[in-house]
Amino acid sequence: MIEVIAAVAGASISVAAMGAVGFSRKSDEARDAVIRLTSAVEHIASQLEVLHQDIKEDRKETFSRLGNVEQRVSKLEAKP
Repeated sequence: MIEVIAAVAGASISVAAMGAVGFSRKSDEARDAVIRLTSAVEHIASQLEVLHQDIKEDRKETFSRLGNVEQRVSKLEAKP
């Protein structure tokens, strides 16, 4: 009888240890996934910032050119 109880206790401890190892492995995988996702989001944010700066520069250049064109058109319209 004692051998059966000892065998059941040993099996229970083994199952608990295997579950803890599996949980730890899943926890490590989840942590790694969160780290990868965080890195990806930070990279995307930095790329968006670069894109935003490029768009601002393009708009500045476009509106500058548009202003020049408007001035030329108004000069042409003023001539009889």
